[in-house]
Amino acid sequence: MKIFSIRAVPTTRWSSDKPLNFSPKPLTLSILCVGLLLFGLGESLIITASAGMSPWTVLAEGLSITSGLSIGALTFLISLGVLLLWIPLKQQAGIGTILNVMIIAAVIEWSLPYLPHPETYVLQIAQAIFGTLLVGVASGIYLIANLGPGPRDGLMTGCQKATNLPIAWVRVFLEITVISIGWMLGGTIGIATVIFAFGIGPAVSFGLYLIASISKN
Repeated sequence: MKIFSIRAVPTTRWSSDKPLNFSPKPLTLSILCVGLLLFGLGESLIITASAGMSPWTVLAEGLSITSGLSIGALTFLISLGVLLLWIPLKQQAGIGTILNVMIIAAVIEWSLPYLPHPETYVLQIAQAIFGTLLVGVASGIYLIANLGPGPRDGLMTGCQKATNLPIAWVRVFLEITVISIGWMLGGTIGIATVIFAFGIGPAVSFGLYLIASISKN
């Protein structure tokens, strides 16, 4: 399907000319922030589904078990390590890279108390799927703004450029690799972990396709 064969982040009339842009158009900046707000909400829905951690948190937990460092500290160190991988992949940071960390963290902090905590397994799975889809669509919104990706999204787009494979499958490969390492180190895997690992790549690709299609109209 064309939706899942996208090999690059599309450009629209409101995309920034370059990631390192300190005076973006108000529309571009606004769309970036909307995307990041929805991204944070999607992450929160996955958390409150209580059906498993994200793949990168599984990795942080596994490293915590083997190293004795806290999951929070290792999450930070993993993000730094991913950013270092940007150098050989020739990825550029921008305002979006900074706002990615700030806005998503703030939305998660503020929204968690107000979101539903499903009591049945079926509802947990449904909420995890919806949260994953929302993160994917939100990624499409903020990545097309071209003001700089977050650490993991930058790794995804960098690996895509290096391999010329579809974004969907590059992301799935990255998430499965992260889960595998985390699990081998003792990290805990839940159904939401698996849903995110296999679903986020196609969801991001769908988000990119959807937003690019809407922008053409």
